[in-house]
Amino acid sequence: MGPLTGVRVIEIASLAPAPFGCMLLADLGADVLRVERLRGSPGFAPPPGPLDRGRRSVALDLKTPDGARAVRRLARDADVLVEGFRPGVAERLGIGPDDLMAENPRLVYGRMTGWGQEGPLARRAGHDINYIALAGALDPIGRAGERPHAPLNLLGDFAGGGAFLALGVVAALYERERSGRGQVVDAAMVDGASTLMSFLHGMRRAGMWDGPRGTNLLDGGAPFYDTYETADGGHVAVGAVEPEFYALLLERLGIDPDTVGPQLDPTGWPGTRKLFAEVFRSRTRDEWARVFADSDACVTPVLSLWEAHEHPHNRARNAFVEIDGLVQPAPAPRFSRSVPARPAAMDAGGRDAARTLARWGLDADEIAALRAT
Repeated sequence: MGPLTGVRVIEIASLAPAPFGCMLLADLGADVLRVERLRGSPGFAPPPGPLDRGRRSVALDLKTPDGARAVRRLARDADVLVEGFRPGVAERLGIGPDDLMAENPRLVYGRMTGWGQEGPLARRAGHDINYIALAGALDPIGRAGERPHAPLNLLGDFAGGGAFLALGVVAALYERERSGRGQVVDAAMVDGASTLMSFLHGMRRAGMWDGPRGTNLLDGGAPFYDTYETADGGHVAVGAVEPEFYALLLERLGIDPDTVGPQLDPTGWPGTRKLFAEVFRSRTRDEWARVFADSDACVTPVLSLWEAHEHPHNRARNAFVEIDGLVQPAPAPRFSRSVPARPAAMDAGGRDAARTLARWGLDADEIAALRAT
């Protein structure tokens, strides 16, 4: 049983960050019911996949009194409700925190937005790239002399968004054990992305992050923390920051330490990078993987998303699972006693609506009335 077994979560269907946060909760054992919107807005919708796993689902028309009433009825017996609307939308639908917590004061109400519940941009549209831009998280990412480069939608949607949402929900549930009361969790991607940059704020204060983009210790500026192309067009990742690891790197590359300048002297970095690049291009990616397999030089092959599950380390840790024929990352983190059940794909929307609603406490008459409308 997972550590969140017994926790009941209602997820109002939305895009990436909230589903990811609810996936984390489901992976940890929570019983998550996704409420699909029967009349959703047209536009981009991702295909079914890992973010849906571990759910049951029903479809409700939230723009009708009966649909909103059904959500309020479900929320009476829930521990958590998560929504990803712009500020004010849930209130207009009649399913805002005041509406639901009036009947269930113990409810933890999670709000997942880009800009937060207040501020000049709160009601504006945006995406991951916009949120991390204003958080200062986009500017440092990219090569020297080039424009900032979007790191997929990892920093805003998932790390700064869904993961912080899940953390906030779990923290509010823990606090509820002392106070007996629920509360609203305002999870904004701009806030989460900003928090992720805390380390760099400290680095700058210490004088260790002074240069422009792509010229610093951890942004590709240092030759010992970068990627290099190999003979077959693949790449290896090098992270030999500590002096002892750097020494091992030079040893395995066959480079005499006296032929390169001091490790932390930026004036010598261009020459060292050129030398590293020449050496790494002399062998294939997998050949270099074997050279460094038993070394602390911090060199690893750059694997694609589609081959990572085949690496021996990931196999040994069962780091990937297969669900409905799709190989995907397994739940994380892991626990010594609480073992989450193997995740399963979500039921098709509405396919088992009656059984799902009954599981959530609705009686036969309530279910029949919902189906009739």
